[in-house]
Amino acid sequence: MVDVVSATRAVNEIHDGMTIMIGGFLGIGEPLGLIDALAHRGVSDLTLIACVGAYPGGSGFGVGKLARGRQISRLITSHIGTDPELVRQYIGGEIDVEFNPMGTWIERIRCGGGGLGGVLTRTGLGTEIAEGRRRIEVDGQTYLLYPPLKADFALIKAHRADSLGNLQYRGTALNANPVMAMAAERVIAEVDEIVEVGSIPPNQVGTPQIFVDTLVTGNSPETRKQTYTDLWVGSGRLR
Repeated sequence: MVDVVSATRAVNEIHDGMTIMIGGFLGIGEPLGLIDALAHRGVSDLTLIACVGAYPGGSGFGVGKLARGRQISRLITSHIGTDPELVRQYIGGEIDVEFNPMGTWIERIRCGGGGLGGVLTRTGLGTEIAEGRRRIEVDGQTYLLYPPLKADFALIKAHRADSLGNLQYRGTALNANPVMAMAAERVIAEVDEIVEVGSIPPNQVGTPQIFVDTLVTGNSPETRKQTYTDLWVGSGRLR
């Protein structure tokens, strides 16, 4: 049986200076309750591994809360342009941002979970991305070497879990959450509901329970949808 606790209790073991992975994309498939609890906890000097910055216009929403609270010292990501606060901190030299092509970023996490030595890719050659990167030649072709990405904690979002901790995903949550679950020392999964063992068909288990340490129940899909709508209306983007 996996531990089922509150979001507040789940993040109690996250301390200053740790490396944290957070799944999702612009609020979708993000563990919003866990992010809120981490922001409230006030830990700082975090290295954050996340695909992109905050939801457009929502620096106080999702991973944007951590940026607004100045809890991130280093960010490993593919894009921050949707989050004005992250952009401001980056331009001002207040945060170190390592940009990765999105495909390279996700493969680095996959390497971290799979015990591989890194990613070889030609993407980025001849651009600023290649500066300082080790180059390796294979069959006459030059590749950039990116080391694997690992974390102390992965905060992920799934649709359902059974009481053993097996996870089922849907939609955009499949983008990074499953690979992050394999690349961290400890995994905290926020789920919409916890069901009996056997309720999730074996071929729909996206993350086996062996990778999951803690479960937290989060918002329903309908509640999250309404939250996104309210944010867009409040920002003037949806009328």
